Amino acid sequence: MTILQVEQLGKRFGGLQAVDDVSFSLRQGAIKAVIGPNGAGKTTLFNLIAGMLEPTTGEISFQGKAIQGMRPFRVAGLGIARTFQNIKMFAGMTALENVMVGRHVRSKAGFLASMFRTSGCRREEKAIRVKSLEFLDFLGIADCADTLATNLAFGQQRAVELARALALEPALLLLDEPAAGLNIYETAEIGRLIVRIRELGITVLLVEHDMSLVMDISDEIVVLSFGRKIAEDIPTVVQRDPEVIKVYLGE
Repeated sequence: MTILQVEQLGKRFGGLQAVDDVSFSLRQGAIKAVIGPNGAGKTTLFNLIAGMLEPTTGEISFQGKAIQGMRPFRVAGLGIARTFQNIKMFAGMTALENVMVGRHVRSKAGFLASMFRTSGCRREEKAIRVKSLEFLDFLGIADCADTLATNLAFGQQRAVELARALALEPALLLLDEPAAGLNIYETAEIGRLIVRIRELGITVLLVEHDMSLVMDISDEIVVLSFGRKIAEDIPTVVQRDPEVIKVYLGE
């Protein structure tokens, strides 16, 4: 079953064609990687899917519903969560509080209930706290729950950002360079976590420069160059593709 369909997607910034006629599909339960050199259009593609940018041309369908041009909070509400290449944390909040923020689209308490701290609001906040702790525990960092985000090690911050995305309970998780800035041991751990996330029934689309990680965990790979798709296949085939070798891996 296809969970995400991208058709002839394009994004132009003035005279720059950042994404150019890109099409691919993502089947439910798969891990698919998007790779390419710097400036290939990978993050722009993610921003289009997540609703942070509106496409110039083309269509994006999620679970059969057209989502191109939809506002980010509505995309999130449908079940698409994402992380960022540069970690975006609320520095003055604890790890647990950062994860709790990820439950906002699942919260039912309104403005007045939250302002007056009604019993229903308090019950919901308690449930959100418990659920958020479960995600921290799933990622092995529950002992950091009460630590301020600014006091966490870089790898721990990556894990908290991932837990915050999982707190949305998404059907599709967009990971933008999850191994960026991590050492070899932390990268291996991130790889194991991504596989575990897929085992929860969550489909994963990731942008990543670490080729060892990509080849180890991906079911399929899409390769971009100057905004255009130049290859799409299983890792072993992509690895041998002459054009991929030329423009990305080097001859």
